[in-house]
Amino acid sequence: MKLSKAGIKTARIKEVDPNYPAQDILLQSGQLSQYGSGIYGYHNVPLKVKQRIEEIIRKELEAKDCIEVELPTLQPREIWEESGRWDRYTKDGTMLTVKSRKGEFGLSPTAEEAIVDFAREQISSHKKLPIIYYQIGEKYRDELRNRGCLLRGKSFLMMDAYSFNKREEDLQQSYDTVKDAYMKIFKQLGLEAMPVAAESGAIGGNKSEEFMVLSDIGEDNVLVDEEQKKGFNEEVLERPDYEEYLRNEYGIKDIDALKKKKAIELGHIFQLGTKYSESMNANYVDKKNQQNPFYMGCYGIGVSRTLATIYEKSLIRDEKGNPGISLPVNLAPYLLHIISKGEEKGKRAETLYEVLKEHNIESILDDREEGSIGSKIRDCQILGTPYIGILGDRTKEDEIEVQVSSTGEKKVLKMAELVLALKKLERDRKTNPNARLEDYWEISKQEKEERQEEKEISI
Repeated sequence: MKLSKAGIKTARIKEVDPNYPAQDILLQSGQLSQYGSGIYGYHNVPLKVKQRIEEIIRKELEAKDCIEVELPTLQPREIWEESGRWDRYTKDGTMLTVKSRKGEFGLSPTAEEAIVDFAREQISSHKKLPIIYYQIGEKYRDELRNRGCLLRGKSFLMMDAYSFNKREEDLQQSYDTVKDAYMKIFKQLGLEAMPVAAESGAIGGNKSEEFMVLSDIGEDNVLVDEEQKKGFNEEVLERPDYEEYLRNEYGIKDIDALKKKKAIELGHIFQLGTKYSESMNANYVDKKNQQNPFYMGCYGIGVSRTLATIYEKSLIRDEKGNPGISLPVNLAPYLLHIISKGEEKGKRAETLYEVLKEHNIESILDDREEGSIGSKIRDCQILGTPYIGILGDRTKEDEIEVQVSSTGEKKVLKMAELVLALKKLERDRKTNPNARLEDYWEISKQEKEERQEEKEISI
């Protein structure tokens, strides 16, 4: 991406919201555009980070044989009346509704009704079970209290999945399958998400768990044992049978041993049982040719909320205390941000940019004529690229100074060495969330093949 063509606003950011500093940087720099309370548009970089999150979710769910589908976000009132939830969701203002000449519709806050309507047309026989459908798409909720930018908005991107099973014990297997996928997803995203016991709320069902990331900016209170990686949402204490519920469903016996923490909820998984299949008359035919209701599970990940959490975790400050962002290497859409000084170095920066494109390595080229090296470095830190390539007075003709955005560490490399190191990083970063350029920029003298490859890179 060339900055001269990107239309990205630069800003000298010094003061940020102490509660949500990284997202405040996105707003001040125009990377997030606010259209109204809880409604946002994305510029290129956060959009691409969001897409990488989606890629990881798809990869792990499809490894578990989950099937991607797409359901309408505009849903007819009739299917919600079948489940008995239309009045509840409209009277409390959760669902945004639309009236037309063809009837009344709701903008999907969740999709249990839509998936049941879908499944009862697709699944007739026990031979097609079990099956887990999932989708990634926009949801809408008329939140009374929009807060934390992407952490709680009226419109938000969500992955929601639904399992259909013959029996309760089969539902448990599907539930465990998705739970395992969640653990792998959050690990790849670099987030220590802990499953905790939760209340099912308006979704319903017998058992549910939330995936929580401990954070001072979270709006949930959880009681947790951080060593054992277990706990529960404080809302569970509102149940009259909470002690029995926690003991029987989650094995939590000693509440006093747990510590109260703030947390961000990134995911929620539910065992719905036959709640929706019975109310909506959704059945399968068993071996005896008898009809039985599906046992269902429901599973969600807040993609935009996860994006916000990753950005807040990526906040940095430079040596002057100025706030910035350094995105995780495995999620960053661009690995290197190239800046230069003077016409000659500008031409070499352009050549490096084109060579990286040839090797399928995404980078940002600051090809704008205005701005000092210092101001351009600040722009790098606002956009969040993990590495900065500087072609300035301190580098020879075939050299480039590389700066690690998160630490300020610097290293002068030959440009061919940098390209080779970036090729290795690009190869490994999708499977190794801890991959770093620093691990590749020291090329061993014994690596003859790599040295030959370096000679073939012409910059």
